Formats: sequence, structure tokens, C-alpha cells
Amino acid sequence: MAWFKKTKEQQKIEKKVKIPEGLWVKCENCKEIVYKKEIDKNLRVCPKCNYHFRISARERLKLMVDEGSFVEINPEIAPADPLAFRDSVPYKDRIRENQKRTGLREAVITGEALINGNPVMTAIMDFSFLGGSMGSAVGEKIVRAAEAALEKKIPLITVASSGGARMQEGIFSLMQMAKVSAAVGKLKESGILYVSILSDPTFGGVTASFATLGDIIIAEPRSLIGFAGPRVIEQTIKQQLPENFQRAEFLLEHGMIDMVVNRKDMKQTLGKIIGHLSPAPQ
Repeated sequence: MAWFKKTKEQQKIEKKVKIPEGLWVKCENCKEIVYKKEIDKNLRVCPKCNYHFRISARERLKLMVDEGSFVEINPEIAPADPLAFRDSVPYKDRIRENQKRTGLREAVITGEALINGNPVMTAIMDFSFLGGSMGSAVGEKIVRAAEAALEKKIPLITVASSGGARMQEGIFSLMQMAKVSAAVGKLKESGILYVSILSDPTFGGVTASFATLGDIIIAEPRSLIGFAGPRVIEQTIKQQLPENFQRAEFLLEHGMIDMVVNRKDMKQTLGKIIGHLSPAPQ
């Protein structure tokens, strides 16, 4: 019977052998346990099912634009607290905590860069900053990026990753939808290319404004894109939604977006689009 009992020495050894935290990652799509370094090496894409994990705005910049070409504009713009809003904690404290944790001043980074040698203006959202929500500062930064693209006559490339409008700013946040939509509308009037990239997730007021106004709309594979969440829609219409509803592939099939592009192919795809549709600046 002693064979079936663990000695004190064996128990000590078992306690010492612990798998370090963060070594493995569970894919949110296929639920497979994957070695984290393998995912990182694969541009934060699951090697089993091609699910694209969320990445920061800085990480996306490295993958999307020519190395060393990005020059940030309006980095000083930061959120205010016009309503002195407070829920479980004051909004000002939430802002400070997110700024400290992410190293960003707001949920979007804007600037000029090169993609395969072509000059572009970029606005890239970061979901890790208050869910990529669009407050007045986010709207202002995107508008200024659109105005800079208009002035320089170069394409605007935006990357959306957002839960929608920022509830802590109330009507000031909702106003950004019209404000940003008007700004990108001027690009169309002037014949300047605007490419919108949708990543997981893109919802609410961001989807209902600039994110779906691009001349070309691209999405990453399996990205969730919509206005309201599927649970809210099901409860409203009292019907079961189709399989993969609101996923990028479903939206492509139903004509809401133009293409689904893997992360590793995004820069090359953008380079081709810009080369074909945007004349070189004078």
C-alpha cells in the first residue's frame, strides 16, 4: 500500500515544480492552450485557428508602417472631465490610472508615417485605454489627423478598436460622432483616400461614425464588429442570431466591409491600395 502513498520528499518536490504564470495562453476562439512565445512570434495570432489577439496601438504601428517613419502629432491632447463624473471612482482617477498603466495620454495615437514609402496620416486606437472609448479628446485627435491629411493631401488610415462612446463624458462624447464623420467627409469631397481598419472589437459610436465611412473598409479575421452587442439584439428582436453574427467574415459576406486581411499581410495590402488609389503628393 505504500506504493500508493506519496512520501514527504515527493510532496516537497511536487510543490517546487510549478509552471510559471504567463507561460501559456488560452485562445479565446478555439480554446486551445498555446505557448505564449509561439503566439508572440506569430504577431499575436493563434497558430491553431488564426484568431487575432488584441494588440496595443504601439505594437500595431510597428507592424503597419515603415520602421522609424512614424512622427506623432498632437501628443499633448488629453481627456478632460467636463461633467465631474463619478461612478465607483471619479473619472479623473480612472484617467490617471489608465495613463499610468498604458503609458498613453488617450485611447488613440495619431501621426504621420510611411507605408512602403508612401506618406500617410494615421489614427490608431488602443482598447487597453478605457476600452478604446471615444471621448472628446479622442474625437479631437482624429479630427486633427483628418485635417492634416487634407492639408498635406495624403491618405488617412484609421484603426478602430473600441467599445464605443465614453459614457463618463455624456453628450460631449456623443458629439464626437458627428464631428469626426464631418472631418472624414471632407476627405471624400477632396478625393483623398481614407482607409478604415476594424479590429476586435469595434462597437457603438465608433462603428456608427468614422469606422464605417472609409473608401475601403478592412477587418482583421474573426473581429467582432457592430453597434449593439449580440445579446442586446437577441433580447430586442426575440430571435436567435445566425452563427458568426457580427464577425468580420459574416460582415464581408453581407457587404458591410470590403475585405478581411490577416495581420501579417496588412502592411503589404495597404501599400497596394495606396499605390493604386492615391496619387503621389505634389
